[in-house]
Amino acid sequence: MAVALTGGRVLNGHGFVTGQGVVLEGDRIAAVLPETETLARADQRVDLQGAILAPGFVDVQVNGGGGVLFNDDLSVDAIAAIGAAHRKFGTTGFLPTLISEDLGAIDRALRAVEAAIAAGVPGVLGVHVEGPFLNAARAGIHDKKKFRVLDERASALLGSLSAGVTLVTLAPERTEPQMIRRLAAAGVVIAAGHTDADYDQIRAALEAGVSGFTHLFNAMSPMTARAPGAVGAALEAADGFCGVIVDGRHVHPAMLRLALRCKPAERFMLVTDAMPSVGLVDKSFTLQGQTITVQDGVCVAPDGTLAGSDLDMASAVRNTRDLLGLDLPTALRMASLHPAQFLGLDHEIGRIAAGQRADLVLLDDDARVQATWIGGNPLWT
Repeated sequence: MAVALTGGRVLNGHGFVTGQGVVLEGDRIAAVLPETETLARADQRVDLQGAILAPGFVDVQVNGGGGVLFNDDLSVDAIAAIGAAHRKFGTTGFLPTLISEDLGAIDRALRAVEAAIAAGVPGVLGVHVEGPFLNAARAGIHDKKKFRVLDERASALLGSLSAGVTLVTLAPERTEPQMIRRLAAAGVVIAAGHTDADYDQIRAALEAGVSGFTHLFNAMSPMTARAPGAVGAALEAADGFCGVIVDGRHVHPAMLRLALRCKPAERFMLVTDAMPSVGLVDKSFTLQGQTITVQDGVCVAPDGTLAGSDLDMASAVRNTRDLLGLDLPTALRMASLHPAQFLGLDHEIGRIAAGQRADLVLLDDDARVQATWIGGNPLWT
């Protein structure tokens, strides 16, 4: 059955347009047409009553949600629960993220993601393996005892996902450029993060196949006058995507505004780095034996170390508008098209165009979620 979504403001490559209808057939967008032409194409019409229709949000860094931490439950049910929690906030595509673990746990995580995709769990696009190939000097909340060098065995495992995208965050100085090339050749998307690399090491890693940076500014060598560090290399790299946590606490908004003056907004993508507290009233949980609490919207360990976030993507979009001064269409693209491009999935998701998967979010004027569609299946909030 074809369904026409009409009466909304549709986000396209330039901004919001009115008078356009979006026709859904099965799991795809069949057409974007003048509203007067949609009725002939559709069996059913849904009046969006002036709300904003945008591509569904894509979050490449989701540690947990709805009371579930992926590290603690490497199962299809856990992935489904995390996805359901974030869908309420507009996320229609996500990577369940494994925080530094041993190779056995990484294997189980990959196999759980394969099974989730095979089972049709809504929204799961692959997996993000964040560590353990990290630098202890920039560990953050990660367990340093888990850290290891990226070797042949680990590389083969990381390239073994049979369905979906594998994103790996690593510290380039903890491996060699030829290993990065091997991962990239296997189709793995590679981001630099939790790294103390200097500028030259990051440049070499970019040439070898690193294409992004995990939570820019956080857990990486800073930019100083005579040592640009990972931050300086990231801001100079014209093609490198930078994930940013826009909660006003992980990074001062002024720093993000300055970053946006260094390279186009098209190379920034919103991430949540979300923890199990997202979607819950109870804002505490356990991570690696430590009790993590949410204080002023940020997850912190007893010693004050940041431990992911309590951020959802709809809030990140609003914060990008309000704290960084970007217009809403740009903020929405940072939550949808840009991460889709980073993952190499923009031929499938991230735009409202014929042939794209029908992953959509409906928002009110304050960018609060009214409904989502994943593969054409609606969920009204």
